[in-house]
Amino acid sequence: MNAFFQSYLGIMPDTQTKIFVSIITVATIWLVQRFIIKVIISRIEHLPVRYQWQKIIKYISVTIVLILLVRIWFGAFTSLGTYFGLLSAGLAIAFKDLLVNMVGWMFILTRQPFKVGDRIEINNITGDVIDIRLFQFSIIEIGNWVDADQSTGRIINIPNGIIFSTPQANFTLGFEYIWHEIPVLVTFESDWKKAKKILSDIIQMHSGDFSKNAAEQLKRASKKFLIYYKNLTPIVYTSVKDSGVLLTIRFICHVRQRRTLEEKIWEEILEQFAQHDDIDFAYPTQRFYDNLKEGKPGTKPVN
Repeated sequence: MNAFFQSYLGIMPDTQTKIFVSIITVATIWLVQRFIIKVIISRIEHLPVRYQWQKIIKYISVTIVLILLVRIWFGAFTSLGTYFGLLSAGLAIAFKDLLVNMVGWMFILTRQPFKVGDRIEINNITGDVIDIRLFQFSIIEIGNWVDADQSTGRIINIPNGIIFSTPQANFTLGFEYIWHEIPVLVTFESDWKKAKKILSDIIQMHSGDFSKNAAEQLKRASKKFLIYYKNLTPIVYTSVKDSGVLLTIRFICHVRQRRTLEEKIWEEILEQFAQHDDIDFAYPTQRFYDNLKEGKPGTKPVN
């Protein structure tokens, strides 16, 4: 067999041996990798953890294969120390961005500013992380041209190195609740105190469970992060705008249920306000004001 390959293909026996050993090495590592994933990793029930271990096993397998192939074809590393030193310096300059992305990947895996399944915002892009690879991570976008926190369906690939130069916001790391506000504007003629009482009752009814769950989760998160909220109960603030009295509902909700909860609250507000003739929504309008007839006695001009 050696003579055949040497005669017809020009491959020397030593090279033939290296090729054969390389094929056996790659096949063996691949079989071991598949065995670990199928028999051990597949038993992990938590999907994000299972996915992460699958990626780690694959990266370890590739690294081992590369090390063994270099050793098979070039012998001991010490004999090529100078060569690899010069080669690595050249590669570091030529592939600077790739190396930064690799370091970013290691940073993401070790420090975990985010992980698969987290909702993040980075470089004005918001979405759920669905994959973290050697050079880039992927998120499925939310928002943009789609209202609220709904998915657009687009998958965006972002280089790992961006984490060193761009701030990242994580919506779910440690504490999966966010503050949300709903402004409700009523006319000056409306009974704004009654409207405020109605809004307070509505938000207490819809966000009470969220406040309890958030308080429990906050206790756990405060052990790792300096997160402190004196009060998590919902509240309604009062202020005055050009068109009427602004009643702002402030409450805490789960990051993935903001739009659903807001819809329920608005439907309840519309139903409740419709039952009261002395409460009406305000909007930009134009009116003529006669101070002599409509003004308060103390504001009328003195003759």
